[in-house]
Amino acid sequence: MSRRSRLIYSPDYTKYYFHDEHPFNQHRLLLTHDLMTSYGLLSEQDIVPPRPATDEELALVHDPGYIETVRAQGHSETELPQAASYGLGTEDVPCFPRMHEASALIVGGTLQAVDLVMNGEADHAFNPAGGLHHALRARASGFCIYNDCSVAIAYLRKRWKARVLYIDTDAHHGDGVQWSFYDDPDVLTISLHETGKYLFPGTGNVSERGEGSGYGFSVNVPLDAFTEDESFLEVYQTLVPKLARAFKPDVIVTQNGCDAHAYDPLTHLSCSMRIYQEIPRLAHRLAHELCGGRWIAVGGGGYDIWRVVPRAWTLLWSEMTDQCLEDSPLPENWGKRWRDKSKLPLPTHLFDDVQPFPPIPRRGEITQKNRLILERAMMYAPLG
Repeated sequence: MSRRSRLIYSPDYTKYYFHDEHPFNQHRLLLTHDLMTSYGLLSEQDIVPPRPATDEELALVHDPGYIETVRAQGHSETELPQAASYGLGTEDVPCFPRMHEASALIVGGTLQAVDLVMNGEADHAFNPAGGLHHALRARASGFCIYNDCSVAIAYLRKRWKARVLYIDTDAHHGDGVQWSFYDDPDVLTISLHETGKYLFPGTGNVSERGEGSGYGFSVNVPLDAFTEDESFLEVYQTLVPKLARAFKPDVIVTQNGCDAHAYDPLTHLSCSMRIYQEIPRLAHRLAHELCGGRWIAVGGGGYDIWRVVPRAWTLLWSEMTDQCLEDSPLPENWGKRWRDKSKLPLPTHLFDDVQPFPPIPRRGEITQKNRLILERAMMYAPLG
């Protein structure tokens, strides 16, 4: 496998910033970049700075009136009358200065990743600031202003006529991406997420399968709360290869939210760092098997920014660059730089000691329930 991989990164990503108490905190990107560097996994030659997405590119998915409102609101000292109708100024998506510019840079970073991969300049590319999968055509939602995943897929469809496999393993359902391509048989969306019975956005039921010619090309597996590694990986490793091989994509796009971890404060899944090695490992293998290595990865959810996100996305990058890591103490210099800034004790190792994790009394029941949901999800999936 090739090590021609690129990280789309800039400290300017931290300008996508709501306020100090908001759970979405792009400070996690600084921690992740530093951990990658501390492991010796990253050089300056690997990094490509993002470019801003143009209004024309954003309009591949988003309503022009919405784009104009986001821009105007980011340059207004008061909330605009129309902001609320677009989902702006809410508890989830507060307004902040230059919000259009910060959001367009993240979308442009994902488009930069697309260009590098599709032009053959890289086999794989990772934009950790991306993965804002909840934004809708004319509405901000779930911490997301523009949907970089949807824009990137629309861009792939328009410019390269590409057949796109989108795999979303965020604990929250990838609703914005699903609805954007709900009737498109050339975009297969697969989302493994915590059931919407307990968690935002409340969608992602197994019965959401697409419509028209796209029926069967939206596949959802809503996992039961407190799902652990073994059940999560059983579902993922059973479902994804079968669908991918039947679909025969030209390119794979993965959304790599890491909020299924037991430490995450916003979700109810109970996974460890183990899944964040296995998720990209399978995607990587399928990319080389099915589409010449073309793999575009983005970030996503992850609200324990100190203990989870840096390790999860460092594992992704290590897989993407064929520098696979085994469990080991975290680099001492990384811990020294961040220990005093964290309100939580930093982890000492790359992987988790799962012994202190709370026991899950319904483990067998949860596993069986997830298997039944998996069977239902595959019932109408395009398996050839």
